[in-house]
Amino acid sequence: MEHIQVQLSPAGARWRRWDRKGWSAFASMHRSVSIGVLAVGMSILLLATQGASAQTADTTAVLRTLQIREVGVTGSQTAPTRNAQSHTPLFDRKAQAAAPLQTLESALRLAPSVDLRERGGRGAQADISVRGGSFDQTMILLNGIDFTDARTGHQSHALPVDLDCISGIELIDGVPGVGAYAGAVNIRTAPLRPTYVRFEGSGGQYGYGYGNLSGAVTGERYSVFGAASYRRSDGYRPNTDFSNWNAFMRATYDGRRAGFFDLQAGWQDRDFGSNGFYAAYNPNQWEHTSTALASLRWTKSVGPVALGVAVSYRKNFDRYDWTRGTALNRHNTDNAGAKLWADYAWAAGTTTLGGNWAFNHIYSTNLGERLSVPRGDYTRAKARHTGNVWLRHARAWRRFDAAASVGLSLTPYGCSALWSLSAGYNPAEVLRLEAGAWQSMRLPTFTDLYYSSPAQINNLDLTPEHAVNYRLGINYAERCWSVSAQTYYRRGRDIIDWVWYADSPESPEAWRGKWHSEQSSRLHTFGAEISGGYAVAEGFLRRVTLSYGYLTNDRNADVIAKSAMDFMRHKAALAVEVHFLRRMSLALTGSVYDRNGSYTAYPVVGNSSITETRDYKPYFLLDGRLSWEKGWCRLYVDATNLTDTRYCDLGGLPLPGLWCTAGVVLTFGR
Repeated sequence: MEHIQVQLSPAGARWRRWDRKGWSAFASMHRSVSIGVLAVGMSILLLATQGASAQTADTTAVLRTLQIREVGVTGSQTAPTRNAQSHTPLFDRKAQAAAPLQTLESALRLAPSVDLRERGGRGAQADISVRGGSFDQTMILLNGIDFTDARTGHQSHALPVDLDCISGIELIDGVPGVGAYAGAVNIRTAPLRPTYVRFEGSGGQYGYGYGNLSGAVTGERYSVFGAASYRRSDGYRPNTDFSNWNAFMRATYDGRRAGFFDLQAGWQDRDFGSNGFYAAYNPNQWEHTSTALASLRWTKSVGPVALGVAVSYRKNFDRYDWTRGTALNRHNTDNAGAKLWADYAWAAGTTTLGGNWAFNHIYSTNLGERLSVPRGDYTRAKARHTGNVWLRHARAWRRFDAAASVGLSLTPYGCSALWSLSAGYNPAEVLRLEAGAWQSMRLPTFTDLYYSSPAQINNLDLTPEHAVNYRLGINYAERCWSVSAQTYYRRGRDIIDWVWYADSPESPEAWRGKWHSEQSSRLHTFGAEISGGYAVAEGFLRRVTLSYGYLTNDRNADVIAKSAMDFMRHKAALAVEVHFLRRMSLALTGSVYDRNGSYTAYPVVGNSSITETRDYKPYFLLDGRLSWEKGWCRLYVDATNLTDTRYCDLGGLPLPGLWCTAGVVLTFGR
């Protein structure tokens, strides 16, 4: 084994002998460390490398092939979310490579922390909620950069990245400032190999087709990789057809003296038939969205000081048709951001000072304030600025570490002071205990403030939501076994939700029989999660993982709310991977979902006056993938929902039954 692939940080210092220090020491140095005398097993080295990287929201590093004689172990330069206090893994590409996963949504569906609610098949439209929060309360990051949509959380995770580009996904707690009320989902991208070309093509039932071309080139001090794809289907029921184009690239460059640069850019264009998506009694809806995004990050270390700057921009167009072919609502949103931070490492620990700014703007046919002169099709517009500043100090000892931060958020609603505290303890090398507490908040979206329709009334008096969060966690990992458990509690106030006012004398006359946007209640959320598994590199049984999540919400207002009491109470998942006949593998995932809440059903399609109230029913899903691989070629057959379960995630919208596809993957490179 002459070469291995590792991560190389800019600036480095060499270390010539092995030591039994904790791995946190490498990350705290903000340097690349070279091992000249390798006195332990390679498996420990790889585990340590992953451990150092797992403590950051992103790995802004250059991939490089190094000789085994001098191996680099890196504490990767952290992202601007460096003062977030914990990272819960949701997906790992290497560990789940054989699983029957085809989209970002399918990768998140099994995680106990995530409530993924799809309206159509293969990720045509879906909402991401975490730990009892709504989709509007979840921040979405791409390689540590915030690309959350200020108009609506429905569009936040519409990112132009395919699953082959995604190296990992994690849930981040304690992100400072505005946006991450319930948490932040960070999607990390990285090439599969230093230099390669990859093609994937698949097809199957319901006119499904998928094609993807990706590749990377890695040099001494740079790495460039990109991907382009097209996915489509005729739909599994009338007016559920979709098409999706993605293009994405990421380039990193270590200028040594000039600093480290990280550039990413992407574009997505998608349209989908929306049979009942936003009003279950209307089968004729349709939507088209187009998104472009880009960011540039620069970091540089000067002695004990590490500096960083990041800028980002996201453009989104949305067209919604109540009746397909006839435009009803159009939106044009701009989200721009900038971050600046500095670390100072000294004898008492590491002190971080940072700040960010965000600008959100929308042109719309029905959201915002009325324009005196229309701008094309748009008759309304709105803009807002937000800013955050924070100060954090962290200190690590041999087995114990602690951190505290304070910050100030500046919004159109005034100033809000935020804080966070966290601590960790390692009683043994294989065991870690964690605890944390922090404040979080989010602003009302433009939809919360301005959206109105014959069935909905907007509210311009909404103010930010606030919460205090608490978390306890324990992690154990030794050789091929791992176990993780955590519990959390959130005290939320001023919760924004759509509330139903019945036709009664007590209801305001203008609100009767409609949904109204308001925030009259508090919401207390408690949850617990446990996951564990067994994984080896050889043998018949390669991987077994089991996870379970429990959640409950307690609302202090007796009203009919659209989402606050509609949550995943129980969620369990089992994944098994076996290898046989030398080149064959079989991966199965089984999951059970039990949702709290109810929805309004329309037994007669197209008639909104005949309704029924139905409770969500528990359901079971079984997915499988059979693969054959030799050298540069891999063939696979996927079957989702093998038991042909009839189920829904949202509002009674039926999701696909058994869906079979087959594909080929060709990978050339090193």
